[in-house]
Amino acid sequence: MQVHSYLFFEGRCEEAMAFYEKTLGAKRGMLMRYGESPESCPEGMIPPGSENKIMHAEFTIGDTMVMASDGMVSGKPKFDGFSLSVDFSDVAAAEKAFHALADGGEVGMKLDETFYAKIFGMVKDRFGMNWMVIVPKEMPKV
Repeated sequence: MQVHSYLFFEGRCEEAMAFYEKTLGAKRGMLMRYGESPESCPEGMIPPGSENKIMHAEFTIGDTMVMASDGMVSGKPKFDGFSLSVDFSDVAAAEKAFHALADGGEVGMKLDETFYAKIFGMVKDRFGMNWMVIVPKEMPKV
């Protein structure tokens, strides 16, 4: 069994995927636009003219697959109540990714050393997605 995150960008999916390719080295996988679907969407589900918006896409960040969509193309993405956490082994790489994610976004917790991490910080990117960036410390086994 696997659990995947499925992110609804409400009209900004293509832009978000390009941003994650640039900032996190994401790799695109499968992508289907609403206009390519073998079945049409139910009346009123998406606004007229949304045929080129993304119905379903997959991309990987490291070894993790993330799924994404433009959803109902409402223009109002909401990513409340959760964050995506991305682990790095190198502090410089974590700092680079954190600052790239923060461009046009908002830092919630600046990068700093903690008792559990060589470096850790939280940021909301320009799409409203919450990220935690960490280089974990090796913790003693209990």
